[in-house]
Order: sequence, then C-alpha cells, then structure tokens
Amino acid sequence: MVRSLALITASIGAALLAASCGGSAYGSTSASTGGGYPGAAGTPPGSSGPSATIAVRSTALGQILVDGGGRTLYLFAADQGTASSCYGACAGVWPPATATGAPVAGAGVHQSLLATTARKDGSMEVVYNGHPLYYFISDKQPGDTTGQALSSFGADWYVLSPAGTKIDKS
Repeated sequence: MVRSLALITASIGAALLAASCGGSAYGSTSASTGGGYPGAAGTPPGSSGPSATIAVRSTALGQILVDGGGRTLYLFAADQGTASSCYGACAGVWPPATATGAPVAGAGVHQSLLATTARKDGSMEVVYNGHPLYYFISDKQPGDTTGQALSSFGADWYVLSPAGTKIDKS
C-alpha cells in the first residue's frame, strides 16, 4: 500500500510538472513506437507509422502484452467494455496506447482480439480482448511492470496475458 501510494504520488507529480511546462508528459503515445512514452530510452516522440504492433514478452509475471518497443501494457478494471474511463489526471499517469491505423498482432498475439476504440479527443486507443490498453508513467524500461496490481484512480491496473485476461498474482 505504501509502495503504491508513493508511486502514484510521484507519477502524478511528474505529470503535473510536465503539464505546467506547457507540454504533454508524453507527446504522442503510439503503441508501435512508445513515442513520447516516459523513460522510453532512445525512442523519439511521435509515430513511425499508422499501425500499432502488440506483442508478447516473458517477465516474472509470465507472458504479458507489450507494445512493439517491449513496453508493458495494462488494463484498467474500471473500464466498461471497450470504452475508456481514464481521462485527465488518470491519462497523465496511465497514458492510453494509441494508434492511427489498425493494430497489428506480433508473435504470440491473436489478431482477432485486437481492435481500436475512439477516445473523447478523437484519438484511437488500442483494445485487446475488449480491454483498452495503457502504459504506466513509472515504467522506465521495456519490460518494467511497476504498475501491476496497483489501485489508482478508483480501480486496479493489471498486465494482460496473451489470452487478453488480467494477470493477478496476489
């Protein structure tokens, strides 16, 4: 609980600091490149193409969904169906994985489970097995899973298995 609170507090502070400097904390959050994704070493802001690649990576939590750059993707337990309920400060800490075209299944991912959903700002968020996908601001390197099982913005956050279900090791 203390770890969760400290991570969330630090994450909100970073998002607010970035916003007060006149820019987005993320730039574009393309799922294919992780563009602008916080801590994305060597990844320039913006998208390298119209499609997002979703892949599978082995971690201590098992096989999980990641973007094309290996960055962990999460589901938000508060989301109902394919509609995102994470906006404003929530999206500052848990940026949505967006794409400008149809998402592409990498190795171990089922193309039939991939889709997109429209966000309030008109961007398209990647959806897997009916779950909108997000990053976590405190994940600094590909493969980090520091957002796993955190309670934040009214519900819990989980990594996803290749089947598109939450992984809960608690």
